[in-house]
Amino acid sequence: MSASTPSIERNAVLEPSSGQAAIPLDRLAGKVALVTGAASGIGRATAIVLARHDVKVVCADIAADGAQATAAAISRDGGDASAFRLDVTAESDWRAALEQVFAAHNQLDILVNCAGVSFAAPVADMRLEDWRRVMAVNLDGVFLGTKHAILALRRHASGGSIINVASASGLKASAGASAYSTSKAAVCMFTKAVAKECLERGDHIRLNTVCPGGVKTPLWRTMPFFQELMAKHGSEEAAFRALEQSAPQGRFAEPEEIALAVLFLASDASGFVTGTDLIIDGGYTL
Repeated sequence: MSASTPSIERNAVLEPSSGQAAIPLDRLAGKVALVTGAASGIGRATAIVLARHDVKVVCADIAADGAQATAAAISRDGGDASAFRLDVTAESDWRAALEQVFAAHNQLDILVNCAGVSFAAPVADMRLEDWRRVMAVNLDGVFLGTKHAILALRRHASGGSIINVASASGLKASAGASAYSTSKAAVCMFTKAVAKECLERGDHIRLNTVCPGGVKTPLWRTMPFFQELMAKHGSEEAAFRALEQSAPQGRFAEPEEIALAVLFLASDASGFVTGTDLIIDGGYTL
Protein backbone atom coordinates (compact mmCIF):
# COMPACT_ATOMS: atom_id res chain seq x y z
CA MET A 1 0.00 0.00 0.00
CA SER A 2 1.34 3.41 -0.89
CA ALA A 3 1.88 6.11 1.71
CA SER A 4 -1.14 8.03 0.39
CA THR A 5 -3.48 5.03 0.42
CA PRO A 6 -6.08 5.09 3.21
CA SER A 7 -6.20 2.18 5.62
CA ILE A 8 -8.26 0.85 8.49
CA GLU A 9 -6.36 -0.76 11.34
CA ARG A 10 -7.38 -4.09 12.86
CA ASN A 11 -10.71 -3.82 14.72
CA ALA A 12 -11.04 -0.10 14.00
CA VAL A 13 -14.21 1.76 14.91
CA LEU A 14 -16.06 4.04 12.52
CA GLU A 15 -16.59 7.14 14.64
CA PRO A 16 -20.03 8.81 14.56
CA SER A 17 -20.31 12.34 13.23
CA SER A 18 -23.63 13.43 14.74
CA GLY A 19 -24.22 11.65 18.01
CA GLN A 20 -25.04 8.30 16.44
CA ALA A 21 -23.63 5.09 17.84
CA ALA A 22 -20.25 4.04 16.50
CA ILE A 23 -20.15 0.98 14.25
CA PRO A 24 -17.31 -1.33 15.27
CA LEU A 25 -15.80 -3.27 12.43
CA ASP A 26 -14.79 -5.91 14.96
CA ARG A 27 -18.32 -7.29 14.60
CA LEU A 28 -16.71 -9.16 11.73
CA ALA A 29 -14.67 -11.19 14.20
CA GLY A 30 -15.33 -14.91 13.83
CA LYS A 31 -17.18 -14.61 10.54
CA VAL A 32 -16.13 -16.79 7.61
CA ALA A 33 -15.44 -15.42 4.12
CA LEU A 34 -14.77 -17.21 0.87
CA VAL A 35 -12.79 -15.01 -1.53
CA THR A 36 -12.26 -16.06 -5.14
CA GLY A 37 -9.41 -14.72 -7.22
CA ALA A 38 -7.42 -14.59 -3.98
CA ALA A 39 -4.04 -15.34 -5.56
CA SER A 40 -3.38 -11.76 -6.63
CA GLY A 41 -4.67 -8.24 -7.11
CA ILE A 42 -7.98 -7.20 -5.56
CA GLY A 43 -8.77 -10.73 -4.39
CA ARG A 44 -5.50 -11.05 -2.48
CA ALA A 45 -5.86 -7.58 -0.95
CA THR A 46 -9.45 -8.34 0.05
CA ALA A 47 -8.49 -11.60 1.75
CA ILE A 48 -5.74 -9.82 3.71
CA VAL A 49 -7.93 -6.88 4.75
CA LEU A 50 -10.76 -9.15 5.92
CA ALA A 51 -8.33 -11.31 7.89
CA ARG A 52 -6.93 -8.23 9.63
CA HIS A 53 -10.45 -7.71 10.98
CA ASP A 54 -10.50 -11.24 12.40
CA VAL A 55 -12.52 -12.82 9.61
CA LYS A 56 -11.64 -16.44 8.92
CA VAL A 57 -10.73 -16.33 5.25
CA VAL A 58 -10.86 -19.13 2.71
CA CYS A 59 -8.66 -18.15 -0.25
CA ALA A 60 -9.74 -19.70 -3.54
CA ASP A 61 -8.19 -19.41 -6.98
CA ILE A 62 -7.57 -21.51 -10.07
CA ALA A 63 -3.91 -20.72 -9.32
CA ALA A 64 -3.70 -22.89 -6.22
CA ASP A 65 -0.11 -21.93 -5.39
CA GLY A 66 -1.06 -18.26 -5.40
CA ALA A 67 -4.04 -18.88 -3.12
CA GLN A 68 -1.79 -20.81 -0.76
CA ALA A 69 0.70 -17.94 -0.77
CA THR A 70 -2.04 -15.48 0.21
CA ALA A 71 -3.21 -17.78 3.01
CA ALA A 72 0.38 -18.14 4.22
CA ALA A 73 0.83 -14.36 4.29
CA ILE A 74 -2.34 -14.02 6.36
CA SER A 75 -1.18 -16.72 8.77
CA ARG A 76 2.18 -14.97 9.22
CA ASP A 77 0.25 -11.82 10.14
CA GLY A 78 -1.64 -13.73 12.84
CA GLY A 79 -4.81 -14.32 10.83
CA ASP A 80 -6.88 -17.43 10.17
CA ALA A 81 -6.75 -18.55 6.54
CA SER A 82 -6.87 -21.63 4.37
CA ALA A 83 -6.72 -22.11 0.62
CA PHE A 84 -7.74 -24.41 -2.19
CA ARG A 85 -7.99 -24.51 -5.96
CA LEU A 86 -11.30 -23.36 -7.45
CA ASP A 87 -12.24 -23.09 -11.10
CA VAL A 88 -15.16 -20.67 -10.86
CA THR A 89 -16.58 -21.87 -14.18
CA ALA A 90 -17.05 -25.45 -12.90
CA GLU A 91 -20.20 -26.08 -10.87
CA SER A 92 -18.68 -29.21 -9.36
CA ASP A 93 -15.83 -27.09 -7.97
CA TRP A 94 -18.33 -24.75 -6.32
CA ARG A 95 -20.18 -27.63 -4.69
CA ALA A 96 -16.89 -28.99 -3.38
CA ALA A 97 -15.80 -25.53 -2.21
CA LEU A 98 -18.90 -24.99 -0.08
CA GLU A 99 -18.56 -28.50 1.35
CA GLN A 100 -14.98 -27.72 2.36
CA VAL A 101 -15.95 -24.40 3.92
CA PHE A 102 -18.70 -25.98 6.03
CA ALA A 103 -16.56 -28.98 6.95
CA ALA A 104 -13.88 -26.64 8.29
CA HIS A 105 -16.01 -23.84 9.79
CA ASN A 106 -19.66 -25.00 9.81
CA GLN A 107 -20.67 -21.58 8.48
CA LEU A 108 -20.32 -19.07 5.68
CA ASP A 109 -21.04 -15.39 6.19
CA ILE A 110 -19.34 -13.58 3.30
CA LEU A 111 -18.70 -14.45 -0.34
CA VAL A 112 -16.52 -12.19 -2.45
CA ASN A 113 -16.67 -13.10 -6.15
CA CYS A 114 -13.45 -11.48 -7.30
CA ALA A 115 -12.10 -13.95 -9.88
CA GLY A 116 -12.05 -12.45 -13.35
CA VAL A 117 -10.27 -12.15 -16.66
CA SER A 118 -9.68 -9.17 -18.89
CA PHE A 119 -9.79 -9.10 -22.67
CA ALA A 120 -9.71 -6.42 -25.35
CA ALA A 121 -10.25 -6.71 -29.10
CA PRO A 122 -12.42 -5.06 -31.74
CA VAL A 123 -15.62 -7.06 -32.08
CA ALA A 124 -14.91 -7.83 -35.75
CA ASP A 125 -11.61 -9.45 -34.72
CA MET A 126 -12.99 -11.32 -31.73
CA ARG A 127 -13.34 -15.08 -31.78
CA LEU A 128 -16.42 -16.71 -30.31
CA GLU A 129 -14.19 -18.68 -27.94
CA ASP A 130 -12.72 -15.40 -26.65
CA TRP A 131 -16.19 -14.03 -25.96
CA ARG A 132 -17.29 -17.23 -24.26
CA ARG A 133 -14.19 -17.39 -22.06
CA VAL A 134 -14.76 -13.87 -20.75
CA MET A 135 -18.43 -14.64 -20.04
CA ALA A 136 -17.59 -17.99 -18.44
CA VAL A 137 -15.20 -16.53 -15.87
CA ASN A 138 -16.63 -13.06 -15.30
CA LEU A 139 -20.35 -13.87 -15.43
CA ASP A 140 -20.90 -17.62 -15.11
CA GLY A 141 -18.44 -17.71 -12.21
CA VAL A 142 -20.41 -15.04 -10.37
CA PHE A 143 -23.69 -16.83 -11.10
CA LEU A 144 -22.38 -20.16 -9.81
CA GLY A 145 -20.78 -18.70 -6.72
CA THR A 146 -23.86 -16.66 -5.86
CA LYS A 147 -26.21 -19.60 -6.44
CA HIS A 148 -24.32 -22.04 -4.26
CA ALA A 149 -23.59 -19.52 -1.53
CA ILE A 150 -27.28 -18.64 -1.31
CA LEU A 151 -28.27 -22.31 -1.16
CA ALA A 152 -25.79 -22.82 1.66
CA LEU A 153 -26.88 -19.69 3.53
CA ARG A 154 -30.55 -20.62 3.20
CA ARG A 155 -29.88 -24.13 4.46
CA HIS A 156 -28.26 -22.75 7.59
CA ALA A 157 -30.60 -19.72 7.84
CA SER A 158 -27.68 -17.50 8.80
CA GLY A 159 -27.98 -14.62 6.35
CA GLY A 160 -24.86 -13.07 4.90
CA SER A 161 -23.25 -10.68 2.46
CA ILE A 162 -22.29 -11.43 -1.14
CA ILE A 163 -20.03 -8.93 -2.86
CA ASN A 164 -19.52 -9.26 -6.61
CA VAL A 165 -16.59 -7.43 -8.17
CA ALA A 166 -17.79 -5.75 -11.36
CA SER A 167 -16.08 -2.77 -13.00
CA ALA A 168 -16.52 0.84 -13.99
CA SER A 169 -16.12 -0.58 -17.50
CA GLY A 170 -19.55 -2.13 -17.01
CA LEU A 171 -20.98 1.36 -16.54
CA LYS A 172 -19.02 3.31 -19.16
CA ALA A 173 -18.28 1.87 -22.59
CA SER A 174 -14.79 1.69 -24.08
CA ALA A 175 -13.89 0.79 -27.65
CA GLY A 176 -12.35 -2.65 -27.84
CA ALA A 177 -13.73 -3.76 -24.48
CA SER A 178 -17.13 -5.03 -25.61
CA ALA A 179 -16.79 -8.51 -24.10
CA TYR A 180 -15.31 -7.35 -20.80
CA SER A 181 -17.74 -4.43 -20.43
CA THR A 182 -20.73 -6.61 -21.25
CA SER A 183 -19.73 -9.21 -18.68
CA LYS A 184 -19.32 -6.61 -15.94
CA ALA A 185 -22.55 -4.78 -16.80
CA ALA A 186 -24.32 -8.12 -16.56
CA VAL A 187 -22.80 -8.74 -13.12
CA CYS A 188 -24.32 -5.46 -11.92
CA MET A 189 -27.82 -6.30 -13.14
CA PHE A 190 -27.58 -9.92 -12.00
CA THR A 191 -26.64 -8.73 -8.51
CA LYS A 192 -29.58 -6.33 -8.34
CA ALA A 193 -32.06 -8.99 -9.50
CA VAL A 194 -30.83 -11.55 -6.98
CA ALA A 195 -30.75 -8.95 -4.20
CA LYS A 196 -34.43 -8.35 -4.88
CA GLU A 197 -35.14 -12.09 -4.83
CA CYS A 198 -33.49 -12.36 -1.42
CA LEU A 199 -35.42 -9.38 -0.09
CA GLU A 200 -38.72 -10.84 -1.22
CA ARG A 201 -37.89 -14.18 0.41
CA GLY A 202 -36.73 -12.58 3.64
CA ASP A 203 -33.36 -14.34 3.41
CA HIS A 204 -31.33 -11.62 5.19
CA ILE A 205 -28.76 -12.05 2.41
CA ARG A 206 -27.42 -8.81 1.00
CA LEU A 207 -25.86 -8.60 -2.46
CA ASN A 208 -23.86 -5.66 -3.79
CA THR A 209 -21.21 -4.93 -6.37
CA VAL A 210 -18.03 -2.93 -6.25
CA CYS A 211 -17.16 -1.25 -9.54
CA PRO A 212 -13.48 -0.29 -9.63
CA GLY A 213 -11.92 1.93 -12.22
CA GLY A 214 -8.24 1.50 -13.05
CA VAL A 215 -6.47 -0.58 -10.40
CA LYS A 216 -2.80 -1.55 -10.37
CA THR A 217 -3.08 -5.33 -10.51
CA PRO A 218 -1.27 -8.15 -12.35
CA LEU A 219 -4.33 -8.57 -14.60
CA TRP A 220 -2.94 -5.82 -16.83
CA ARG A 221 0.01 -8.05 -17.76
CA THR A 222 -2.34 -10.29 -19.77
CA MET A 223 -3.32 -7.43 -22.07
CA PRO A 224 -1.35 -7.13 -25.33
CA PHE A 225 -1.55 -3.32 -25.36
CA PHE A 226 -0.11 -3.20 -21.83
CA GLN A 227 2.67 -5.56 -22.83
CA GLU A 228 3.46 -3.13 -25.66
CA LEU A 229 3.50 -0.25 -23.17
CA MET A 230 5.94 -2.15 -20.94
CA ALA A 231 8.20 -2.79 -23.92
CA LYS A 232 8.01 0.86 -24.94
CA HIS A 233 8.58 2.36 -21.50
CA GLY A 234 10.91 -0.26 -20.08
CA SER A 235 9.00 -1.50 -17.02
CA GLU A 236 5.59 -2.29 -15.63
CA GLU A 237 5.69 0.71 -13.32
CA ALA A 238 6.53 3.03 -16.22
CA ALA A 239 3.67 1.55 -18.24
CA PHE A 240 1.28 2.27 -15.38
CA ARG A 241 2.56 5.86 -15.16
CA ALA A 242 1.82 6.30 -18.86
CA LEU A 243 -1.74 5.02 -18.42
CA GLU A 244 -2.33 7.05 -15.28
CA GLN A 245 -1.73 10.30 -17.10
CA SER A 246 -5.27 10.07 -18.49
CA ALA A 247 -6.89 9.07 -15.16
CA PRO A 248 -9.08 11.78 -13.56
CA GLN A 249 -6.99 11.80 -10.37
CA GLY A 250 -3.73 11.19 -12.20
CA ARG A 251 -3.34 7.73 -10.70
CA PHE A 252 -4.89 4.28 -10.52
CA ALA A 253 -6.22 2.78 -7.31
CA GLU A 254 -4.21 0.41 -5.20
CA PRO A 255 -5.88 -3.00 -4.67
CA GLU A 256 -6.19 -2.22 -0.94
CA GLU A 257 -8.47 0.73 -1.70
CA ILE A 258 -10.96 -1.59 -3.38
CA ALA A 259 -10.57 -4.10 -0.55
CA LEU A 260 -11.62 -1.43 1.95
CA ALA A 261 -14.87 -0.98 0.02
CA VAL A 262 -15.44 -4.74 0.14
CA LEU A 263 -14.78 -4.60 3.89
CA PHE A 264 -17.56 -2.03 4.25
CA LEU A 265 -20.04 -4.15 2.28
CA ALA A 266 -19.11 -7.24 4.28
CA SER A 267 -19.57 -5.50 7.63
CA ASP A 268 -22.58 -4.48 9.69
CA ALA A 269 -21.76 -0.90 8.72
CA SER A 270 -23.57 -1.62 5.44
CA GLY A 271 -26.47 -3.52 6.97
CA PHE A 272 -29.03 -1.37 5.11
CA VAL A 273 -27.22 -1.62 1.76
CA THR A 274 -28.28 -4.16 -0.85
CA GLY A 275 -28.61 -4.17 -4.63
CA THR A 276 -26.13 -1.29 -4.91
CA ASP A 277 -23.19 -0.62 -7.21
CA LEU A 278 -20.41 0.94 -5.15
CA ILE A 279 -18.35 2.84 -7.72
CA ILE A 280 -14.68 3.32 -6.80
CA ASP A 281 -13.19 4.84 -9.93
CA GLY A 282 -11.63 8.17 -8.98
CA GLY A 283 -14.18 9.98 -11.12
CA TYR A 284 -13.78 7.92 -14.30
CA THR A 285 -17.54 7.49 -14.87
CA LEU A 286 -18.47 11.11 -14.14
